[in-house]
Amino acid sequence: MGDVAAFDFDGTLTHGGSVFDFLGAVAGRRAVLGAAVALAPRLAHAALAGGPVADATKEALFVRVLAGTDAARAAEVAADFAEAHLTARIRHEVRRRLDWHRGRGDRVVVVSASPALYIDVAARRLEADAALATRLEVDDTGHLTGRYEGGNCRGEEKLRRLRAWIEATGLEGRHLWAYGNSRGDLRMLNAADTGVNVGRLGRLGRLRAFPALGTTGPPGPHG
Repeated sequence: MGDVAAFDFDGTLTHGGSVFDFLGAVAGRRAVLGAAVALAPRLAHAALAGGPVADATKEALFVRVLAGTDAARAAEVAADFAEAHLTARIRHEVRRRLDWHRGRGDRVVVVSASPALYIDVAARRLEADAALATRLEVDDTGHLTGRYEGGNCRGEEKLRRLRAWIEATGLEGRHLWAYGNSRGDLRMLNAADTGVNVGRLGRLGRLRAFPALGTTGPPGPHG
């Protein structure tokens, strides 16, 4: 019986973030820039405050940029975006760890606060067993509203969804590995049997209490 391995996406499986690039792919960079300028004070505050403030500000950005977008078209753009983003931004050392888990027979899940529109596609390409991500509301006319369908999948919500998936798939009691790079992953790593810090800040980052990638799992220079 294998373990469970949960991977964050932005900054963990990939270099940097993906949300602004995705919004640009859907709505154009000018629209995203305009929304960012309009929300600049809120975005700055959210970066410092985190938590519910960050969740609400991110939703406000989505509403400004995505409201009224045809959901089917957004899904098509998301599929292309996922392929291109993984090709350009994958962190190969973390991808090797994911493949190591798959090779052992572990169940692999990608858990992300980014939109499920493209996280679902990226997880399939990575041959993960599941993806848990922020879902966006679609109205009765088939258009995005920009609002969340459920909560933003970060922090406590990320852990809640992971636990629900583990229970639904009958994986309770399995050893849980969790990989993350930011404070949004802290609860998931704290709840894991083995939490792994793959952040770039090392001992200066918020996850500094957790072991680094190269000190856990298989031996060798790439972890």
